[in-house]
Amino acid sequence: MIAAAIVMAAPSAFAQQRPLQTEDPEVIGAGRILFEAGIDYERDVFLPVSGLRGNLLTVPPMGISVGVSSIAEIQIDGGLYQKLSITGQTANAPFSPLLALDGLSTSDVDDLNIGAKIRFVSESAGRRPSMAVRFSTRLPNASNESGLGKDVQDFTTSLLVGKTVQSIRVVANIGLLILGNPTKAAAQDDLLVYSLSVARAISAGAEVVGEFVGRANFANIVTPGAEDRGLMRFGMRYTRAGVRLDGGILLGLTPRDPEIGFTAGLTWVFNAFRVP
Repeated sequence: MIAAAIVMAAPSAFAQQRPLQTEDPEVIGAGRILFEAGIDYERDVFLPVSGLRGNLLTVPPMGISVGVSSIAEIQIDGGLYQKLSITGQTANAPFSPLLALDGLSTSDVDDLNIGAKIRFVSESAGRRPSMAVRFSTRLPNASNESGLGKDVQDFTTSLLVGKTVQSIRVVANIGLLILGNPTKAAAQDDLLVYSLSVARAISAGAEVVGEFVGRANFANIVTPGAEDRGLMRFGMRYTRAGVRLDGGILLGLTPRDPEIGFTAGLTWVFNAFRVP
């Protein structure tokens, strides 16, 4: 009973799911603010547009969510600093002539994501899951000269579904990712994005979590940077008094994904204002 109650309560307070990427359909609540930050390290990352390969450090990946009503929140996510230690380079990549590299590393800010989530179905004690829609735009803050950015905007829209069964919460996302084409004016790539996560309470406040995240491009000609991707991620979370600590590892499933990665961070939720 205790474990089930913890999992049922957790999504409403911690609607963003560090260390996972799968988005829970529950929102944080009216007048609440969620702040998250951490550190990410990914080994053997390949960036097809710039042709760079290396080990990527992001410090800190940050996110802020603001509960504007009982069913909606606004989300802002990004990173203040990212550094790629270069281990290889493809000479004929689209942005190779634009690179301004100095030595065996390159750094920049991370791209900023601005989005919103609206829950339109609440979860019941029976079979009905909670459901929401999420919209997000990725802004081109990282420059193409650093090799870490593409200087184009991306847009994502997804359907989110979540259900708790005893001590286990299962969440699924499926949607459309529209990638701006950095190699051709007035062009885009449309990809299917999907993910599935599972969180299981093992004690009062502690959970083990895992997920699969992927995307698929069904076009006959695939633009560099719009290839299929796949990741598996596993971790743990511990929540106490409005603060959650987390850690996890990730495993890439394609040659363009990181070979392995590590993440750790915290999430803090607090009441900030009264919604009129």
